[in-house]
Amino acid sequence: MKQLTKAEEEIMHVLWQLEKANVKQIIEQLPEPKPAYNTVSTIVRILESKGFVDYKKQGKGHVYFPLIKKQDYSNQSLNSLVDNYFQGSFKSMVSFFVKKNDISLKELESVLKDINKKD
Repeated sequence: MKQLTKAEEEIMHVLWQLEKANVKQIIEQLPEPKPAYNTVSTIVRILESKGFVDYKKQGKGHVYFPLIKKQDYSNQSLNSLVDNYFQGSFKSMVSFFVKKNDISLKELESVLKDINKKD
């Protein structure tokens, strides 16, 4: 699965939230300052070429919908982060975030409880 640019990821978050939308509806969900219609349209076509979205014809326009689930992209992105910055070690990544983000013992215990529930 290909990595998305920041702009592409922003559009995908809107599509994951809405499940389907035309370019105008996507723009409505984006923060100010709103990008130009043509900019969003171009990004959506790039996402289509990368296999992240598809469309259905609706009147004179298109309604776009995600082909990739948010969870699948999140998992792939996290694995890429771990591989590229932490030599494939989730332990190193967690240790890094605990140290850099000053996570409390209570928060860490909560995370461990959530992990143990998975088993």
